[in-house]
Amino acid sequence: MPRQPLFAGLVVDEQGRAVASGLIGNDPCYIVDDAGFQRHIPSEQIDRAVLGQMAQMMKGSEDLLSQHTAKMLGQEDPFSKAMIEQQLRNIEAQFEREMETGIPEDVRAYLGMMGFKIVVNFHGEVLRVEQPSAGGSDEE
Repeated sequence: MPRQPLFAGLVVDEQGRAVASGLIGNDPCYIVDDAGFQRHIPSEQIDRAVLGQMAQMMKGSEDLLSQHTAKMLGQEDPFSKAMIEQQLRNIEAQFEREMETGIPEDVRAYLGMMGFKIVVNFHGEVLRVEQPSAGGSDEE
């Protein structure tokens, strides 16, 4: 388990206020201010909910995602595309590794700059995940 919540710095409450992160013993948590009462929510609860939503959004689009990923990496050969597609099909296993290792601070900073944020209530329920949208063409 990482020493801090996966999405530290990217979680806000319903009023848009940043949610702090910390530890209770060795357990990472998000700290939501509920009218002065600091509610400590185990980070795994929120992190798994967000990762589950991300996995759900990717389901069925693995072919398209692998094609674009290979193109972005400059490795558009069929073998690279197939490898990326296989990793996307097993995204839950990839997320389990993320739960163990954590997300690097620079990646979290980049996500924040791009507009990624997670809105939770004071019970720790994920209300929505706001993600930057890719600029699409007007021909859709």
